[in-house]
Amino acid sequence: MMFEKLRNSINGLEKSLITPERKAVLRPLIEYIQTKKDRDEAIRLNFICTHNSRRSHLSQIWAQTMAYHVGLKNIFCYSGGTEATAMFPKIAETLTLQGFQIQKLSEGENPVYAIKFSPNESPVIGFSKVYSSDFNPRTLFGAIMTCDNADEGCPFVIGAEARFPVKYNDPKAFDGTELMDSKYAERSLEIAQEMLYVFSCIH
Repeated sequence: MMFEKLRNSINGLEKSLITPERKAVLRPLIEYIQTKKDRDEAIRLNFICTHNSRRSHLSQIWAQTMAYHVGLKNIFCYSGGTEATAMFPKIAETLTLQGFQIQKLSEGENPVYAIKFSPNESPVIGFSKVYSSDFNPRTLFGAIMTCDNADEGCPFVIGAEARFPVKYNDPKAFDGTELMDSKYAERSLEIAQEMLYVFSCIH
C-alpha cells in the first residue's frame, strides 16, 4: 500500500516516452538486476554523484519506491558521493509535493531525513555521505553513476561488482531562478519514470 498522492504521481508516468537511446543506457543495469534476482541474491544498488546532494538521492529514493511498486523483493538502494555535503532541501520539498511523507530527523549542516513511500514500510534514510560510508554496502553492489563528474572522477568504485553510467542533468543549474521548482519536479519525475521502466523489465 502506497500513499495515494504518490501512487497518483506514479500512475501519471509514461514509460513509453523513454527513448531507444536511453533504454540502451538502462539495459546493462536491468541485466545486472535480473541476473542477481535469477540467482536469488540480494540486489544492492548504490547511486553515486559528486556531492550526494540531489540526483543520487532522487535516484535512490525512486529506485527503492519503484522496486516496491512492482512487487520486487530483496532490493536495497543506497546513495553516496565522492564527497559529503548535504541533501539539498529542495529535494525533500519536491518529493513531498509528489506524494512522499518526509520527516526531518536531525538538524545541522547535514540533516538526516526519513522518506516514506508507504505507511507500512521502512523509510529511506536520506543524508549526504561518501559512497564508501559505513552506512552503505562495502562489497557485492552495483554502482550507478548519476553525474559526469562522479563517473569521470571515480573510474574504479571500491567494492562494486559492476558500474553503470546512468547520468542526469543537474537541477542545480536552475537554483535561484523562476524555473527552479519546475525543473526539480521535472528531474525527479524523469528519474522516477526511468526507475519504473528498469524495475518493470524484471521478471
